[in-house]
Amino acid sequence: MKKLLTLLLTVTLVFSCIGCGSKEEDTSDAANVEAEVQTETGDDAQAEAESEEADAAQEPEAADETQSEDTTDVKSEGVMTYDEYVAADLESEVVVETYVQAKQSWWEDKATLYTQDKDGAYFVYNVACSEEDYAKLTPGTKIKVTGYKSEWSGEVEIIDGTFEIEEGNYVAAAEDVTALLGADELIDYQNRFVCFKGMTVEAAGQDESGNDVAFLYNWDGSGQDGDDLYFNVSLDGATYTFTVESYLCDNTTDVYNAVKALNIGDTIDMEGFLYWYEGVNPHITAVTPAN
Repeated sequence: MKKLLTLLLTVTLVFSCIGCGSKEEDTSDAANVEAEVQTETGDDAQAEAESEEADAAQEPEAADETQSEDTTDVKSEGVMTYDEYVAADLESEVVVETYVQAKQSWWEDKATLYTQDKDGAYFVYNVACSEEDYAKLTPGTKIKVTGYKSEWSGEVEIIDGTFEIEEGNYVAAAEDVTALLGADELIDYQNRFVCFKGMTVEAAGQDESGNDVAFLYNWDGSGQDGDDLYFNVSLDGATYTFTVESYLCDNTTDVYNAVKALNIGDTIDMEGFLYWYEGVNPHITAVTPAN
């Protein structure tokens, strides 16, 4: 009987040992698999981090390149910079690349344009232009103009010219030149799109009854509705004459009717092109009450 019990205990012990050995091997295998997964996960994370660092390192370069494109107006071969145009002699041939800002008129296959690049402005007078091409000259259109630099009563312009449309677009923001009124430096902004702030409307002349009026049709009051409007504005005790050029802004436009509604003593803000005629004579395109 004791032998039988001893035999049973021995068999039980053997099976117990076999079970323990299998459990330990399974645990070891699972640990190995887990370690391999962790290693692969770590490698992936490291690769991803390195990729993000590389992308981050490239981002500032891309930003700088974009900024350079926004601020640089590169000229084609044989085209003058604005400084070279300014330095050119009157009556000499000039070649410029510029952008249409507004169209004054078209008549008998000739167009008059207000144009500007990022360095300065060019008034293009009576350039050869078909009616079909004139319709294409929307604000911002880039053109290459070949003509002759000329001056008329202080206004520097390009005359007897031809042009071709090029790829590119630029619309200038109005530059505030209020503080330069009366200063010699103002002429450096000739023909640019500019603005004036907080100016007071003064009497432009008198009507037939001898009453002061805020504007005149033509410079001497000899015109009628549809002609140029002339009005006076003052700043710091000095008075200046501004114009609504009827070819540029006719009597159907907001600015034409805004000037007709002015009262002496109104304080207004204005935008327009810094034209010159025997001194500063801006061609105004917008009038609003001063802020």
